[in-house]
Amino acid sequence: MHFPGRFAEQLLADQLDKVSLSFLVDDLVVRRGGIAANIAFGMGQLGLHPVLLGAVGADFADYRSWLERHGVDCDSVYVSEVAHTARFVCTTDLDMCQIASFYAGAMSEARNIELEPVAERVGGLDLVLVSANDPDAMIRHSEECRSRGYAFAADPSQQLARMDGGDVTKLIEGAEYLLTNEYEKSLLSSKSGLSEAEVLDRVKVRITTLGKDGVEITGKGLDRIHVPVARDVQLVDPTGVGDGFRSGFFAGLSWGLSLERSAQVGSVLAALVLETVGPQEYEVRGDAFLKRVADSYGDQAAEEVRPHISA
Repeated sequence: MHFPGRFAEQLLADQLDKVSLSFLVDDLVVRRGGIAANIAFGMGQLGLHPVLLGAVGADFADYRSWLERHGVDCDSVYVSEVAHTARFVCTTDLDMCQIASFYAGAMSEARNIELEPVAERVGGLDLVLVSANDPDAMIRHSEECRSRGYAFAADPSQQLARMDGGDVTKLIEGAEYLLTNEYEKSLLSSKSGLSEAEVLDRVKVRITTLGKDGVEITGKGLDRIHVPVARDVQLVDPTGVGDGFRSGFFAGLSWGLSLERSAQVGSVLAALVLETVGPQEYEVRGDAFLKRVADSYGDQAAEEVRPHISA
C-alpha cells in the first residue's frame, strides 16, 4: 500500500508509548509470492514440473490454480484448518519509509509435513530444496532427508536471523548444496562458529550470490567458479530475484548442465525477475531467453541450454 504523506509527520516523539494511528492509503496492490512458490513458478516457466511443499490456509485455492497453470504440482501442499496463508503487508510513504507486518499463519504448521509420502506419490525425489520457512520445519526436513537418503539443498535465507548456531549446523549437515548471499554467509559463520573449510566439510557445493558482482561457487576439491550477472539488466523491482536465480540454477542441474552453466541460466532468469514488478509477473520466451544467454555468456552457453528450452 502507498500512504501519500510522511510517517514522520504523524509520529510524535513524546507520545510513542500511546501511539494509535490509521493511515488512509491511496493504492493497494496484492502480489503472489513466497519463496517456495516463487522458485517453483520459475522452474515451471522453464518447462519443469516441481513439487511444491508448504503449509497454507483455505484461502490458497486461487493461488493453487495459478501455480498449477504454470506447471507446479500442488497436490502435496498442507492446508491448515485454522490459519490463513502467510502474508507480508507493507505500507510505504513519500520518503520510502515503510511500516510492515509479517503474518506467519499457516506457515507455522509446516513442521507437520513429512517428505516420505510425497516421495511415494511422485515416485522419488531428485532434490529437496529446504528454503526459508518455519525454522522447526526446516530442521525436521533436513533431518528426514539425511535419514531417508534424499539429496537436499540448504537455503536458510532470512531465517538465519531466527536460528541459533546448533540449528544452523543441523540444517546444513550433509547438504548437496548450501545457498546464501554474501551477508548471510558471514552470519552463518558467526552463528555456527564454523570456518569456511569446516562448512565445506559438511556440504558438497556452496553457492554465494554477490548481488551486482554475480555468483560464486565453491566446494571441497572444486575450483572456484565465478559467474557474472547477465548483461544489460534494467533494475525495476528486486523482489524475488534470489528465488529466480534458484529456479534457473536447479533447472540447469536437472537438465544435466554443469554448475557454471546452471548458474548462468539462474542469472538470466534472475534478470527477468529484476526487470519485472513482482516475483511472478515475468514470462520466459524461448528464443529471447536463449539470446539473453548468448549475449551474456556466449554462443556455446546458449547451444548447451537450447535443447532444454521450448520455443
